Amino acid sequence: MLKTNVDKLIKISVVGEVASPVFGRSVYNISAEGAPMVLPGVGGITYNLRVGDLACGWEADHVEPGVSLENKENDPRFAQGANTALNVLSCVGNEAVVVAGDAKGAKGVVTGKHGGIEHVLVDFPNETLEKLMLGDKVLVKAFGVGLKLLDYPEIKVMNLDPRFLEALNSKTKGDKLEVPVTHVIPAAIMGSGLGANQTYSGDYDIQLFDESTRKEYGLDDLRLGDLVAILDADHSYGRIYRKGAVSIGIVVHTNCITSGHGPGVTTLFTSHNGKIIPKINVKANIASILKLRTDI
Repeated sequence: MLKTNVDKLIKISVVGEVASPVFGRSVYNISAEGAPMVLPGVGGITYNLRVGDLACGWEADHVEPGVSLENKENDPRFAQGANTALNVLSCVGNEAVVVAGDAKGAKGVVTGKHGGIEHVLVDFPNETLEKLMLGDKVLVKAFGVGLKLLDYPEIKVMNLDPRFLEALNSKTKGDKLEVPVTHVIPAAIMGSGLGANQTYSGDYDIQLFDESTRKEYGLDDLRLGDLVAILDADHSYGRIYRKGAVSIGIVVHTNCITSGHGPGVTTLFTSHNGKIIPKINVKANIASILKLRTDI
């Protein structure tokens, strides 16, 4: 058992409503090859895409699996304050409960956060997805902010519910921690989101435009909900390139056609000096680890 400060953490309520899909000023996105394309994107209830499904191969751009949440409460003292709280305080693995509408009482699990649009993503069973409506409110019992590994001060943890941490069954290796992942990814292909000054919300994207790199690292079978290791990436105080650093995150949205973008990753662990050992395990996906689905 990893020693943590779980007994000192605060569990607090945050709420979001099921967000509508949106388009920008133009319905077109321009692909990295220069082609204008019209595709589904962020927001909504995605009925045929959940964690455990492939992140690539869809006629889609930045599509979010399951349900996208946003808090539209307006407090003049804090610009977007309630939605920022939803995004920062929610952690991967948190329980989410529908509190209004035909699906009232149904429970799901937070699976990631998407920056730019600032959505929190929640997986629900298929029968719940069919009952949900845009605008339905979902309560998240936010728990995990401030979580520390007491015996590993050089590994920072963020966006991670202690329940999910325990379910990962990470192994101790002296002064290092072995964490299961499905893939390792070079920092060289990380794109949108690089340079952000904090990693307690949002994500950043794996660019998949170079075929040789995709094949070398086996990235064509990336799945939503996969845990992945990003090599030479330090997320301690934002996202930077640092040789020897290792960061672990979870894949949160689909591949993209737009330059600089790709499947997004929300950070879960980081070590600036390589105290994390990625251990390849094809089952290192939140859908398998928390048994969210029986069909994969």
